[in-house]
Amino acid sequence: MTHALALLDTLTRPRLLIKAARIGAAQYRRDIHLGRLLDIEPLPDSGAALELLIEIEAALDDARRRRSAEYAVARHLDLLIAIMGEARLIRAAMAPEGATPAQGMAPAPVS
Repeated sequence: MTHALALLDTLTRPRLLIKAARIGAAQYRRDIHLGRLLDIEPLPDSGAALELLIEIEAALDDARRRRSAEYAVARHLDLLIAIMGEARLIRAAMAPEGATPAQGMAPAPVS
């Protein structure tokens, strides 16, 4: 799980895509968004979900870089929103007890 969080710190994606995902992450609802993106029941824990999302997003980013006709920017944005949302949930769970969000949560992945 911490490996997945460390991997997020190294991702580089277009600024506009990241900016839009940050805006969308504020409205992230795990039960609605994650279920739609992964299409599995029951939903995995945040660590497993984050790893799956990163894997799917990497393939989609590869399609973007290759300028594939199958690339869908809306799906890419949905995946990045879910990645940021799951990362925030993990970081919140790892925060010391009694910490405020500013103390215990690192910012969403930047690139």
